[in-house]
Amino acid sequence: MRPERPRDVPAVEEVVRAAFGAEGSLVVRLVRALRESPAWRDLSFVAEREGRVVGHVLLTGAWLDAPPRLVDVLVLSPLAVSPGVQGAGVGSALVRHALASTADRPEPLVFLEGHPGFYPRFGFVPGGARGFRAPSDRIPPAAFQVLVRERHEAWMTGALVYPDAFWRLDCVGLRGPEAAPA
Repeated sequence: MRPERPRDVPAVEEVVRAAFGAEGSLVVRLVRALRESPAWRDLSFVAEREGRVVGHVLLTGAWLDAPPRLVDVLVLSPLAVSPGVQGAGVGSALVRHALASTADRPEPLVFLEGHPGFYPRFGFVPGGARGFRAPSDRIPPAAFQVLVRERHEAWMTGALVYPDAFWRLDCVGLRGPEAAPA
């Protein structure tokens, strides 16, 4: 596990494309757009095996729209692991590394949209249960998760506001039959 280097970008894009299957090209475009945006915090990490990038995780800046003021927060997205090594702990190691590497940063919260069976092991809990609102109704409540850090204060509640890149590329929540109400 290590910070991404400029020469890793093509390999990162290959891993992201393969990991996300049919949506891979869209997620690659999201990562590119985030790199070019004010949300970029240079918090991009890779997993390497035998000199080859096999995983990637990215944290970017976002905001919590709290009643008194906007609060800078982080969003963990995307997490990608090469299909050939999925299930071998690479994704878990990347998340642990990324969270440990950002533990001293000032942002009091880390949000994500993700599988509710995977992220709780790292301390993530459903955001709605902690008084936070997802940036879109298309995000299933169980997928909208937050990691609350020590710097969090009780007044820091409200809605997560994603960076523009997520909206421009329509990478928020679900579309199609998956988004239909149950």
